[in-house]
Parts: sequence; structure tokens; C-alpha cells
Amino acid sequence: MLGRVVACTGSRATIAATAENGETTLTELWSVGRLISISVGNNRVVALAYSMTTDEKTWGENDNGFRIEAELLGEVRVGPDGREEFSGGISRYPYLGAVAHRIRAADLLRIYDAGKNDSCVIGRLTQDETIDAAIHIPSMLSKHFAIVGSTGVGKSTAVSLLLHKAIEADPKLRVLILDPHNEFAAAFPEHAVVIDTETLDLPFWLMRLEEFAEVLFRGRPPVAEELDILRDLIPEAKRAFRGGDSSLMRRTTEKSSITADTPVPYRMADLLALIDERIGRLEGRGEKPILRTLKLRVISAINDPRYHFMFSNNTIQDTIMETIAHIFRIPGGDRPICTFQLAGIPSEVVNSVASILCRMAFELALWSNGAIHMLVVCEEAHRYVPADPERGFLPTRQAIARIAKEGRKYGVSLGVITQRPGELDQTILSQCSTLFAMRLANDRDQEIIRSAIPNSSISTLSFLSSLGNGEAIAFGEAIAVPMRLRFARVEEKYLPKANGVLDKGSEETPDTVDLRNVVARMRSIAAPELGAFKPIADDVCEARSQLLPEESEERDAMAAEMELDRWARSVAPSHQASGLSADLPARPEPYRPDMLPGASPQNVQRTPAAFEQPRGFDRDHSPDRPPVSARAFGGNAGLRPLQPPRREGSLRDTLLKRPLSSLYDDRD
Repeated sequence: MLGRVVACTGSRATIAATAENGETTLTELWSVGRLISISVGNNRVVALAYSMTTDEKTWGENDNGFRIEAELLGEVRVGPDGREEFSGGISRYPYLGAVAHRIRAADLLRIYDAGKNDSCVIGRLTQDETIDAAIHIPSMLSKHFAIVGSTGVGKSTAVSLLLHKAIEADPKLRVLILDPHNEFAAAFPEHAVVIDTETLDLPFWLMRLEEFAEVLFRGRPPVAEELDILRDLIPEAKRAFRGGDSSLMRRTTEKSSITADTPVPYRMADLLALIDERIGRLEGRGEKPILRTLKLRVISAINDPRYHFMFSNNTIQDTIMETIAHIFRIPGGDRPICTFQLAGIPSEVVNSVASILCRMAFELALWSNGAIHMLVVCEEAHRYVPADPERGFLPTRQAIARIAKEGRKYGVSLGVITQRPGELDQTILSQCSTLFAMRLANDRDQEIIRSAIPNSSISTLSFLSSLGNGEAIAFGEAIAVPMRLRFARVEEKYLPKANGVLDKGSEETPDTVDLRNVVARMRSIAAPELGAFKPIADDVCEARSQLLPEESEERDAMAAEMELDRWARSVAPSHQASGLSADLPARPEPYRPDMLPGASPQNVQRTPAAFEQPRGFDRDHSPDRPPVSARAFGGNAGLRPLQPPRREGSLRDTLLKRPLSSLYDDRD
């Protein structure tokens, strides 16, 4: 006997005890975090000690009275046949004076035994290291799970341990890890394939319209007009590829079944040619600047070497089956895990890639009628589903939320790993029925975890800030009773670590650093295979040749304006430094080729003429600069003003465009 109950409520009890002659042996058995038993008839109520205090607030050499605050967790019931079993409910509460004593080892086994055949041992109990800590893997996977903890407490090691146990318990399980730090490839050398930027072929046509817009607009909000144009033209490009006809405006019977979100291949050459075809129309002149800007965005994305995994040669064919089979490991063989490394993917594309993978994982499980059991593990999940609804990428949030809310019905599970649960969308966290809480120092993060667990085990989380490395408090569907455990050690070859990172004490750590080699690797970005896009140039030239003459002239004039824009921005700083007018406009006033002095429609060349030296320009001032009016520099740049262009027209037009004083000037 250790003490007696002196107070009891519906969830807690107060126990009084006495330590004789100043001994601490008794108090050691009552230490905070340990389970104790309270005898109530034939049953034994199980309680967790979470607070201790002496009556006199001191500790003397004589007898010392002290009190223990305990939280009631359940009871060990004795059946009519004498069989004992643990239940989370309490049929009879402790009465005043009930005897409290040290818990039996057999009771600990009954409490933490999941009672199911598929239980797996993942560590040892902190209270008694001779007792295994076991969880029920199917229950953990069927309703999602989460691992939270500060940096350096062992989350990645715990993930490696749990996933190894999961694939052992369910050989049909397929695991996709979104790995932002490229560290899980080392944890599964025998069971995983690694997909990085060098081995990745993720076709652009697998993206939905919002995901593709995220790539084109580099993470900025898309322009509504350009998005509407893409919504109209992408289905046309898809029908052109699917029909196998060179005509871009082919009408097929499948028109209603193809949208901008349908995962059907199409060529960027067809999309660019459709944009050019719209530019060449007589009607809709107001949308031509929008079309030109959209075309420049598409070409810029194609030519960006960082997007090579989207626009390579392999992404032009219909490779959806090969892509899905490789990423989601179907059939997978002896490598059921795919570690998708996101560290090398451009930051403005990571959200789109994560959205594609999570969305396809759900659709794969949905349309296979549950034949595929998929687990999606999101490392640093607060990046994809932040608590602030204004942050993050909406399609990614929707894809992960759909897995969290509906995934268990179709056989797709979610594993959430985060070091900041306070920054994670609480809807996602609330869907995780099994939670492993490791050390958390932030008060807000601790409060979030307290709000996610049953009221009967709130006191358990008072230890969150003092847990050791590798320790966790586990509770939820996969655990019968919340338990404090220490994860089993993982073999050295299965420890997660970033690529190329060595241990601090390793003998292989180099003493010197070749800075030149480091800088060379920073700059080594593979150039895109432009040969794959030769059809784009051919189709664009062909579509351009079909434009009307005035549209071609307008295009050339726009090219001249762009050159003048770039030149004006380059000379503006030096111009202001030289003491000239400070009100330099954003760009010099351009002239179309047919408006240059002395030009006529018969002898004006298109684009080159825009850069020739016009008459009336001070050749001695700067012979290499493009033509620009003196008014563009405020009129005080020391330049002779350009003569107004002479254009043929009616007498009325001539009079309206000439100064009134010139009508009375005999010299004019």
C-alpha cells in the first residue's frame, strides 16, 4: 500500500501518503509520469500521476506527508470467469479511503496491448523499459497519422521506423514521400526508388489549368484575361494532338469530353500556333497585347532550364501510364516506396508538383475501387497546408484536404510530419486519428496538440516540453491508452540524412573546401533541349506567314518598342548622373518605321528601319544610339529636335497637324 484516496472527481483523484523517517523510496514510486492502481472492489482503476507536493512545503528527517494528483485513465476489470482485461471506461470510481498502490507489470501489459494481431513493436515504455510499446498499424493507416516535434528531436528517424514497420505489415502498401530536404533516400536503400530533377519526367499536360498557371506566372496571381485564353485554347491543342490532324481547329465528337483540366497530351507548338492565330484575326484588337504577353510567358517557361523536367522530349508523348507506374510504384515489386525529392525543383513550381502528386494519388485510389492502398507522407506539411488560408497554393490545400477528409473511404492515407503544428491547418490535423507528439518548446504548438486529444489525457501532455530525443507521447486509434514511449533505435544504414551530408565526427569530412568547385556546381544548370521544340519555331513561322500585312507590321513595330524599352532602362542611370533632366520617362518615344523622316511605305524596311539613324538627329552626339526625340529627354539634352515626319494626306489633315503660326510663314 502506498496511500489512500482523499479526493476524487469525474476525471481526477487526490492521494495522500506518508514517507517515514525522511526516506524517498516511496516517493520514487509515485514520481510524475508513472501509472498507479487504485483498488475498487475486484477491479483496479488505472491513474497517471502528474503532480506531487508535500503538506508542509518542506522535507524533514522525520515523517513527511505528501499528496499526489492523478488523472484517471481506465480500469482493469475482472470478469465472471476470472479473466482480466483493460477498458478505457470506468464502471466504479474510487471512494474516499480507497487503497492506491504500485501498478502491476501484468496490468501494464494489458493496458498497452492493442489486442490485435497486426500490432507492431516500435519501442519501449518509458516507465518500464522491459515492456514493449506496440501500435496497431492498420488502424494508424486507415485514419491518417501525424508526427509533430521540434527540430532535432528525431522525427525523421521515427518516420523511417514507422514506414519500415508499415510495409512489413502490409506488403501491398504503396508509399509516396514528399521529401523537401532530400533526406529519406538514405533511409530506404532497399525498398525505395528516388525521383529527383535528373530522373524526373513530369509532363506539363498532367497539370490542371490552375497548376499550369502557377508555373507560367511564377507563383504570382494569374491575369484573369490570360487565364481565360488558356482555358479556351488548351482544349483545342489537346484535340489537335489526339485527333492526329495538322489542323488546329479540328472539330471532333469528343469536344465535350476534353477540358483544360483533362490529362490529355498536347504540344506547346500547337498552343503557340493557336495564340498566333488569334493574334492574326481582324477582330479583337483589344486582346492582342494580352495574347502577346501570354505567348512570351509560355516561351519563357519552355526555355527555362529549371523546367526541363516538364518540357523535355519524353513529356511530348502520351506517357501517363509509365509516369503513374513509376511514381506510385504499380506494381512496384520489391520497392514499394517512392521518395520524391523536391529540393532541386524551383520554388515557384514546388506547389504545383505537390498538387499534382496528391491529387493523382487520390484519383488513383478512387478509380481503382480501392484496389490500391496508398500512403502519402508530407514532410514539412505546414508548407503546403498552412493555417492562414491566404497563404499556400489553393489546389495543393484542396488535394491534401480531400485525402484527409475522404481518403480512408478509398484506401489512401495521409502522414503529416511537421515541426510547427501551430502553423498547420487545424482541419488537416484534426483528421489524423493517431498522433505522435515529440518534444515541443513553443507554447502555441503545445496548445494546438492539447486541443487535438481527448480530455481524459490532457495531463499527459504536460511533459511535452521535457521529452528526450527519441521520446514521444502516442495516442489515438492505434494505441489503447496514451503512452509515453521511446522509439526503438534504427540501424545506421536506415537513418535519414541529406545527400552529401556527413556526420560531424566522421573521418571522411574534408578539411578544406574547394570554393571554385562549389560555385561551379551552383551555376551548373543544364540547358534545355531546344531541338525538341523545333516544331514550335516551324509552326510559329508558318502561322506568322499567314497573317495579314498590317498585323505583321504591327508585330515588328512592337518588337522595336521592346528594344527601345530595354535601351532606355540601360541609359537612364547614366543620363541622370550626367545632370540631364530627371523626369526621364519609362521609355523613349518610339517611331514606327513608316513614320521615320523621309520614309515611305515603298522603301521602308520592317524591323531594321526602326534602328537606322534618322534625319535631323545630331550624329556627332551619339551615332550608336537609337533614334529618340528631344522631347523624351525633357528638351534640354543638347540634341537637335527631330523634324516632324512628312506624311501624305488631305489638306484638312495637314492643316490640323501644323502649328497655326506656320500658315503665315512664307518660308514654310
